[in-house]
Amino acid sequence: MRKLTLLSLIFCLGMHLSAQNISIAKQLVDTLTSTTMWGRGYTKEGNEKAALFLKNYYQSAGLVPLTGKDYYQHLSFPVNTFPKNMELTINGKTLQPGIVFIVSPESKGTKTKGNFIQKDSTLFVDPNKRVIIELKDKLTWSVAPEAKDYTSVEVLKSALAEPPKSYSINIDNKVISSFKTANICAAVKGTVQPDSFVFITAHYDHLGGMGSDTYFPGANDNASGTTLLLGLASYFSKHPQPYTIAFVSFTGEEAGLIGSKFFAEHPLVPLKKIKFLFNLDLEGTGLEGATVVNASIYKKEFDLLKAINDQYKLLPAINQRGKAANSDHYWFSEKGIPSFFMYTLGGIKAYHDVFDKGATLPMDHYENLLKLMEEFVARVQQ
Repeated sequence: MRKLTLLSLIFCLGMHLSAQNISIAKQLVDTLTSTTMWGRGYTKEGNEKAALFLKNYYQSAGLVPLTGKDYYQHLSFPVNTFPKNMELTINGKTLQPGIVFIVSPESKGTKTKGNFIQKDSTLFVDPNKRVIIELKDKLTWSVAPEAKDYTSVEVLKSALAEPPKSYSINIDNKVISSFKTANICAAVKGTVQPDSFVFITAHYDHLGGMGSDTYFPGANDNASGTTLLLGLASYFSKHPQPYTIAFVSFTGEEAGLIGSKFFAEHPLVPLKKIKFLFNLDLEGTGLEGATVVNASIYKKEFDLLKAINDQYKLLPAINQRGKAANSDHYWFSEKGIPSFFMYTLGGIKAYHDVFDKGATLPMDHYENLLKLMEEFVARVQQ
C-alpha cells in the first residue's frame, strides 16, 4: 500500500484535477484505509484522524464550512471497544484474529480457559464462564453500543479440523460511554440561490480495530464513497452551481446511522431548503452497474439519472430499488427530503471484514461515477 503523509497528499490534491483522476483517487483510498487511520473507528484515534483529514481536505480545496466557522458538527454516542488483547486458542491451536476469528461486538472482555458443551453443529458454550463459540462460513464484524454479560466469538468453520472442545481466551474490552466524534460539513456557495441546497453525503467511519494488531480497512465501505465525495468537492469548488452544494461526511453510520440521524434532528441549514440529497456508499466498483435506493419513489430524478447514464454510456446498468433504511439517506427521506442512496455492484466479496482493502478495490468505474454525479447535480437544479 502506498503511504502518503497528510500534507503531501493535500498538496497533490491542490492541483486542478477536473475533479480527480483515478491515480489521485487510489491515493485517497490508500490513505483512508491506512494503519494510521486504523479503520476510522474507536481505538488509536482512527476516527479523529480521519475527521481531521477530511476537514483539511475541504479547506485546502477551497470549500467553506457549511455554517459559521467550524467544519465540525460535534456529537457523541456509546460504543464497546476492544483496544488491547485479542487471543484465542481452540483445541490447542492458536487462532489468528480477523482472519480466523472475530469477537462479537457486544462481548465483554475475559481471560480464562475451559471446555465447551456442544449445543448443535455450529454452537459451543461454556455456560459457567459465559463463553460462546459459533462456527461461521464467513466472518462479518459490526459495532455495538454496550457490553453484555458474556463473551461470544465467531470462528471460521473451515479453520478447524474438529469441533471445538477446549479453549483458552484473553480478550480486553472497554465501553466508552460517550465517544466524541463529528460530522464534517463543507460547502461550495451557490451563485444564484445560495440559500437552496443540493447535499452530497458519504459516511467516513468504519469498524476500527479489534485488539492492538488487527483492524478493518473499510475500502469499499466506505473509503470509496468518501473518495467519490471528495472528487466531487474538488470539481464543484472550481465549477460553482446556482444552488449551494453541501458536502457532508457522516460519522457513526456503522454504529446505526447515528451521525446522519443527529444531523437530521439538528440541521445546520433548514431541511426544507435541501432540494435533493445524494448519498454515496459502497462505490468501489460498477462492473455490474449500480442500484439506487428510493428510485421508485422519486421517479423524475431517477429518470434523469438514467438519461445521463444512457447519454454518456457510463455504467452497464442503473437499477431501481424502493425505500430502505440501509444508509445515511434514510433519516432525510423520512423527513420528506428527496434523497437517493446509490451503491455499485459486481466484483467485490469483502464486506465488514479485514479483506476490504484498498489494494484489491477495483475502482473500475470511478471516473464514470464522477461524470454521472457531476451531470446529475448540475441538471437536478434545473
